[in-house]
Amino acid sequence: MRGAQAGGLNRSALPDALAQLPPLREVIARHGLNAKKSLGQNFLFDGNLLDRIARVPGPLAGQSVYEVGPGPGGLTRALLRAGARVTAVERDDRALPALAELTEAAAGRLSVINGDAMAVDAAALAGPGAHIVANLPYNIGTALLTGWLTGDDWPPWWASLTLMFQQEVAQRLVASPGSGAYGRLSVLAQWRTQARIAFSVPPRAFIPAPKVTSAVVHLVPITPLSAATPARLAALTAAAFGQRRKMLRASLKGLPGALDALVAEGISPEARAETVPVAAFAAAAERLSQ
Repeated sequence: MRGAQAGGLNRSALPDALAQLPPLREVIARHGLNAKKSLGQNFLFDGNLLDRIARVPGPLAGQSVYEVGPGPGGLTRALLRAGARVTAVERDDRALPALAELTEAAAGRLSVINGDAMAVDAAALAGPGAHIVANLPYNIGTALLTGWLTGDDWPPWWASLTLMFQQEVAQRLVASPGSGAYGRLSVLAQWRTQARIAFSVPPRAFIPAPKVTSAVVHLVPITPLSAATPARLAALTAAAFGQRRKMLRASLKGLPGALDALVAEGISPEARAETVPVAAFAAAAERLSQ
């Protein structure tokens, strides 16, 4: 998703140049920035809500932030109001003139890259220790998250992730074994991060309104539950949850050693993937990595 912000805030505390920017509705109309379904765009116009998103990572004054898909720049404005230095990657050429106006007002605290977030080197652009804060486009959000969670280096280059997802995806990230939402994404997230849902956002907050509720999630790196390689854990969970209704003895047939590795962690061959704790998956993947 892409963020946008309307009037109604106390602008007296904002830097003059930012305070004098026109409302985002006006910017969108002037530049013809109607949301594109093909780019997964849904715009937010509630400035207070966007400021709330910007507060989730904690104080951002002087901090580096990496934003994906700023669109007209609503969330970007909120991040700048919070005192952050922002690097934003935008694929939609239509948004660049609006972002250029925001860059001028930001007095050196905003850098906009016209590119595909799936292809750029985010670590090189944002630098180590950056907070990733984004209203992610629906169509690439999960793929970007998986990439950030499965990098070979850990701790990662980023300090935290504050991301907007469909609520269904957000619930998968924090789900416990045995629940219907528990799956591969749950394991990948909880293996290396502490994940929580910060708050939900109703469809009516967006233009156009999506058909589902959204949620902001916050993930912070932790010491991994095992020394497994990301590739091994990804392969193990893909096999186990690829046929989640089947017992592990059937779903893991195509991955040599996987069933034995889980059995060594006390997991029954008759168990189903949705009942296996994250720690057991992590330990089994470490055995496979060796």
